[in-house]
Amino acid sequence: MIDVLIAGAGPAGSVAGWVLARAGARVLIVDRDPFPRPKLCGDTLNPGAIALLESIGLGDGPWHRGPALAGMLVSGPRNSVQARYPAGVVGRSIVRNELDAWLLERAIGAGARFEPGWTVREPLVDRTHAPQGGVRGVAMTRRGQHAPLRLPASLTIAADGRRSVLARSLGLSRHPKSPRRWAFGTYASGVSGLSDVGEMHVRHGRYIGIAPVTESLANICVVTGPRPDGSTPAAVVQRAIESDRMLAERFTHAEFVPDVRVLGPLAVDVSAAGVEGLLLAGDAAGFIDPMTGDGLRLAMTGAALAAHEALATLERGDLVGAAMRLALARRDVLSRKLRFNRILRATVASPLAMTVAGLSAAVAPSIIHSVVRYAGDAP
Repeated sequence: MIDVLIAGAGPAGSVAGWVLARAGARVLIVDRDPFPRPKLCGDTLNPGAIALLESIGLGDGPWHRGPALAGMLVSGPRNSVQARYPAGVVGRSIVRNELDAWLLERAIGAGARFEPGWTVREPLVDRTHAPQGGVRGVAMTRRGQHAPLRLPASLTIAADGRRSVLARSLGLSRHPKSPRRWAFGTYASGVSGLSDVGEMHVRHGRYIGIAPVTESLANICVVTGPRPDGSTPAAVVQRAIESDRMLAERFTHAEFVPDVRVLGPLAVDVSAAGVEGLLLAGDAAGFIDPMTGDGLRLAMTGAALAAHEALATLERGDLVGAAMRLALARRDVLSRKLRFNRILRATVASPLAMTVAGLSAAVAPSIIHSVVRYAGDAP
């Protein structure tokens, strides 16, 4: 019998698998994709994400070879502020397929088993003892096969992303009516003006993130509303930059990678942290537009919390109340940061709020410095 089945082998699933396997739990991680695999992301770890990984014994990762990010350049339509972290505090750039593969390898090295090529279809719900039932594993299919395999487990962690099949099938998650935003991500070489900071350029109706990945390559991510300007994903990215007077000149000699990945709608709200027998982790536990650059920190922190609750539940031998305890732990650790991100999300969506924020930044740039430090979890 599997102690914990983890659906999803991204950073959240791998961090949960690492914590659980190191403690002696029998862990199986399943994912529909083999690893490494490409992933739309800003390709950055903020100082808080690095500190989290160090705190759980994963401080020796490959991100140390990537560019150090000493802060953030934040611009509005009329002005910009460069805010730096305290001396000695940095984030790092790392391409997601390299990060994800390394975290999964560490989980496997700790004793977790990994099975790629499996698509989770639905939870196995046991209603023997209660009308609402409890999750006792999942039904999943292997690529090219139609007959589902019923895989029982004492406890399941849903780390299958913002479009979590398990969370949706149990009625735990939904896309809010507002905001509805899509992300268009790609890479470009030849971008001028890159430095040792990440960049976030906030405009009415969209924002553009730029992060150096190597000396010659930058991650470019355009997040926009439901009616982006452009007939193709590549056109959306290029028009967003060409129409921006602060950015267009920097991309005069840029060469874009042809592949542009699209993700959306982005925001996901959840009504609970799980149900009896199943806990949510990572983006499956809720997703906020990633404009602060701390999406990975939030996802991995939530995964570590889910893993610790799973260990306590297994030791207790009683599944009842685990989801509620996880919700309380998430509230204690993450609620302030999630509230902060929602306020920023609402600010970007409001022309008036954007104007006020721009004026405030021009008069008192220390406000932006404080926001950047808090967003990056910099001490």
